[in-house]
Amino acid sequence: MKQYQDHYFKKAKKENYPARSVYKLKEIDNRFHIFENGQRVLDLGAAPGSWTLFSAKKVGPEGYVLGVDIQTTETEFPENVTFLQADVFEDSPELMAAMEKHLPYDLIISDMAPKTIGVRFADQANSLELCERAKELIPRRLKVGGHFIVKIFDSSDVKGYTDSLRKMFGKVKNFKPKSSREESIELFIVALGFRGIEG
Repeated sequence: MKQYQDHYFKKAKKENYPARSVYKLKEIDNRFHIFENGQRVLDLGAAPGSWTLFSAKKVGPEGYVLGVDIQTTETEFPENVTFLQADVFEDSPELMAAMEKHLPYDLIISDMAPKTIGVRFADQANSLELCERAKELIPRRLKVGGHFIVKIFDSSDVKGYTDSLRKMFGKVKNFKPKSSREESIELFIVALGFRGIEG
């Protein structure tokens, strides 16, 4: 098991990504083909920046990635990236100025996780709350036809959450990447083809 974790950790270092989480996003893209050249991407919980860097590479110089996290990062990003240390759920003037230039986004991705306390039920509940808040951004931030990727801790509440996304998207799938640690309860919900909100 240790060897398996080290493989992704070493691979990330070798390929100049700040965290092994990049391989989870790579697997999601290989399976669901979420990226295209020229897309605008909103990356929630972006620090330390692996998902942001990978997204920037996939969308190319004509695309744009806005990474937002309450934590900072020392990662250097290419010109098609803006990284903001901010709370994405609070409409600060700085965040809104960065956000509004590129609305609506083709893709919203979220690798956000709560600070875990080791109490499984509480950690699951806090993860679900973050996912619910991320979902609230969709009507104002995601373009019709766009995609939404969100990390959630597996629990009995996941079905209700995915069912709520099915009302908004053409296709919704749960996905556990091979690069997730075996003991991890995380999984990713991939919601494709935003239909817009009626009314």
